[in-house]
Amino acid sequence: MLTNPYTHKQADPYASPWSASDRVKLLIWEYVWTLFCAWTPKPANRWRLFWLRLFGATIYGVPFVHQRARIQMPWNLILHDRACLGDRANAYSLGKIEIGAHATVAQEVYLCTGTHAFDRPAKNLITIPITIEAHAFIGARAFVMPGVVIGTHAIVGACSVVTRNVPPHTTVKGNPAR
Repeated sequence: MLTNPYTHKQADPYASPWSASDRVKLLIWEYVWTLFCAWTPKPANRWRLFWLRLFGATIYGVPFVHQRARIQMPWNLILHDRACLGDRANAYSLGKIEIGAHATVAQEVYLCTGTHAFDRPAKNLITIPITIEAHAFIGARAFVMPGVVIGTHAIVGACSVVTRNVPPHTTVKGNPAR
């Protein structure tokens, strides 16, 4: 499950793993999304995609990103055609998040690519990609842990906590999702 983990360098638990330029970029992104995207109506999707592309998101075709979706680092986001990132969905994209074609991430889903090395004194940040394959559906308020792959046509039930990969054409639900 821990595919391609990246352990960030930190001297202590209070040191930021991000460079000063990264932090400035994050601050600018936060203001740009708030000022130019968060208030837009749903039909202004192409406008939101424009800003995501401008900040480094990789976008294929025309996915849908809800105006109230939260995206931590758009340069770590890959969206395929007709993918959907729903209302108040949180793409905590400290590492790569890829959402496949026609996949749906419903409202208030939390996609978390970050955790910590609890066995180290600095508790270094560890980022591990999340992949949501084509035609998958993640129900409202589900939580997807770092390193998880949601298979093609898989369904994750609402409020589930996904700690392991979900095979294609499988339905899981609960905490932990089974």
